[in-house]
Amino acid sequence: MGKTEQKPEDYIVPLNMNGLQGRMLHMPAPKGKTREILFVYGHHSSLERWFGLMVNMNRYGAVTMPDLPGFGGMDSFYKIGDEASIDNLADYLASFIKMRYKRRRVSIAGMSLGFVIVTRMLQRYPDIAKKIDLCISIAGFAHKDDFTFTKRRMALYLLAARVFSLPVAAGFFRHVCLNPFILRRIYRHTHNAKDKFKGVVDEELQEMLEVEVGLWHNNDVRTYMKTSVEFLTLDNCKKQVDIPVHHVAIDADRYFDNRLVEQHLRIIFKEYSLMATLSLNNHAPSIIADAKAAAPFMPPKLRKLLAKQ
Repeated sequence: MGKTEQKPEDYIVPLNMNGLQGRMLHMPAPKGKTREILFVYGHHSSLERWFGLMVNMNRYGAVTMPDLPGFGGMDSFYKIGDEASIDNLADYLASFIKMRYKRRRVSIAGMSLGFVIVTRMLQRYPDIAKKIDLCISIAGFAHKDDFTFTKRRMALYLLAARVFSLPVAAGFFRHVCLNPFILRRIYRHTHNAKDKFKGVVDEELQEMLEVEVGLWHNNDVRTYMKTSVEFLTLDNCKKQVDIPVHHVAIDADRYFDNRLVEQHLRIIFKEYSLMATLSLNNHAPSIIADAKAAAPFMPPKLRKLLAKQ
């Protein structure tokens, strides 16, 4: 008999943090592996979207990926009267690490906004930074100047994010703009989606659209918009972190200037090491659920690093 196909639902369990209900994906370590790996996803994400990357990382140790408040279908901070700030997300991540890992060392990897949250957490909790044996950035960033948007587009995005982070406007966005019927017909024509869907047609396009509809509905609108405001005004360079960072960049990243990202990461972290600059068409494709599609995010230098016990 062949090897049974791995499915995300086989590894997902409920997660209750400070009264917020979400989910967590955990894959036990293979025999003989002792590394603990914590992965923090970014904006517009779900546990299922990054499962393929977890399968790849699982070859090197136990992997855990928790939902973030307001993302992946988890309750948002607004449910308990808090706001969806980077600081609050960093505090949540610190609480998760203290609860889950206690005195154990852990390797931590963050994707895009996830790495912003990881950085802020390490800055706010130096005691946790001492427990980190590897800190990995996958298309992470550190400063608002890292974005490649024109000043006009940056201002428009920031204005829209501020408006739709307000309760009434967020409700309108959720029930009107994110209506599946409207989303399926309008989203493909937006600026970012045109790049994301370039060259995609017919059944593949429809599949990607359905994934995008699901991802938009997994995100709490106020959380999505408030965190957008935060990263469009971000400056994570005010405090240093006394550990090295290992960075994976995207060659054709439609969001970030890799040269500026490197400069800012060098300011924050004790050392900077570039694992690879990946030849991908986008910051991250919509559909990366299988291990083969996610494999490029694990370049050889990073695999070699994780293989060390």
